[in-house]
Amino acid sequence: MDKLETKPIADNNDNNNDFDPLDMHNYRIERLPKRERSEFEIWLARIGAPLALLVFILFAFVIDLPFLQSIDPLSLVADAAQKQYADIGAEAFARSNAYMLAIFLAAIILWMTQAIPNYQTSLILIIALVLTGVLPERQAYAQLGHPVMWLNIMSFVLASMLVETGVAKRFALWFILRFGKNAGSIFLSFIFINMILSAFISATTAKAAILLPIFMVIAAIYGVRQGKGHKNFGRSIVLQNLLNINLGAGAFVTGSGANLLAAALIGGAIGAPVFFSDWLFAMFPKMLLMMFLGYILAMRVFFPLPPEERIPQIKGGMERLRQEYEKLGKIDFQEIKAIIIFISILTLWATDRLHGVSATAVAFVGAIIALLPRIGIIKWNDVDIPWHLLLFSAGAYTLGAGFGITDLPSISVNAFFDNIGIGEETDFWKLYLLLTGVMCFSALIFQSKTMRAMIFVPIAIGVANRFGFPIISLALPVAFMIEHVYVLPFNSKPAALLYETDQYSLTDAFRFGITLMIIGWVLNIVAGETWFRFLGITPDGVFGLF
Repeated sequence: MDKLETKPIADNNDNNNDFDPLDMHNYRIERLPKRERSEFEIWLARIGAPLALLVFILFAFVIDLPFLQSIDPLSLVADAAQKQYADIGAEAFARSNAYMLAIFLAAIILWMTQAIPNYQTSLILIIALVLTGVLPERQAYAQLGHPVMWLNIMSFVLASMLVETGVAKRFALWFILRFGKNAGSIFLSFIFINMILSAFISATTAKAAILLPIFMVIAAIYGVRQGKGHKNFGRSIVLQNLLNINLGAGAFVTGSGANLLAAALIGGAIGAPVFFSDWLFAMFPKMLLMMFLGYILAMRVFFPLPPEERIPQIKGGMERLRQEYEKLGKIDFQEIKAIIIFISILTLWATDRLHGVSATAVAFVGAIIALLPRIGIIKWNDVDIPWHLLLFSAGAYTLGAGFGITDLPSISVNAFFDNIGIGEETDFWKLYLLLTGVMCFSALIFQSKTMRAMIFVPIAIGVANRFGFPIISLALPVAFMIEHVYVLPFNSKPAALLYETDQYSLTDAFRFGITLMIIGWVLNIVAGETWFRFLGITPDGVFGLF
């Protein structure tokens, strides 16, 4: 076999021979590559703004939906937030709901077509909810201080701590050198790395940014070259990591902001928190199983490795990673402090049922310690916080506040079931299949996990209330489908980021991703009759499958 010369992987311009793919500073959020839009995406962006404006005008001022006209606002005043509707008539309440629906539809169009940046769409919808009177100013602007927002900020502080101290790089390199003796074991190593990082980092984009340089160097060692065509090793290592980044997040309630938002919505509806341990026991086994199924399908069905791709193709093989690991030297005091904070936060998150301290509060304390002068680990200027993503999330939370105050999801669900003639005696399993299926496959259309959580979790809550089933029996399994966002590049930010590696085609991603998405939905159905029932999430004997 011909040996290839070792050379550094080039960056986007392919001319910078000084680019070090293992220097994680090269993968800060603001330096991540931007994918050029296809002609179809450019066409969508062109029609997005006028289409959103037209839809807003039609639903806000022209189209009168009958199901909005017959609601008594007094019947919906369930809490202090909704008391602004207690003294207005049905007509004014219907107008407020029409504005809410119009703003929602316009925002969805702008987000999907990306006619303008997502954070600008969020800013527009926030002020639109204020100017139309749907939300009071204080409540609309307060969503930037949502607990999930603060958890995201603190998590980025902690993720930056891992990067700056070198702990993340040291662990990843050590793990691969220790257990990655061949191509197969390297892929298995990334399953465990993703699962461990998912327990700590509540931002899938940050995880992708941390892991990207590691698996790209390994891909180069096994003969993969950017711009030289697609090889199965490159396809497999990137798509498996994309899958595992998202599935790992789904194993923990702290795995993403969307999970935490869903848990908060469900907790508010049932009057009790959804604990870290509740989510962990339900989802960790399923997500770990799916990771291994993804590994088997990639290696045996979709991207089997030819003999020459099973062994290192570069002179020295894994020695390149060993040299990088040795350059780190002995573990220093800063890394030890970072590890202590890391383990302490994981412990407190895992035992939240015992001490009752929220995940946000725990992350707050950890970030404060990491930032303390002299005794801390990281300086504020070294923290990598993507504020544009946080503003985008703030808009989604504000939209959710609008849904909460108008009760539009429940009103719409009731109208839908009334119109299609589904009676109150509908079987639980039919509702379970419908709601979890819609939540799962909506990921093919919606770009934001937060938005899907904001839309479909309240709908599941409303359906459970309408048909007299426990809220948690429908809402939690729906929330468990949030992280299936790995089929197409626009389905999530990690998907868009890893598509930039140019290691696979859209067809590769779709064939592999849609198969795992269907498997994920089927496993959720099976778990509803078995594991979820054992945990007390779904009622006994309502499926009749086993």
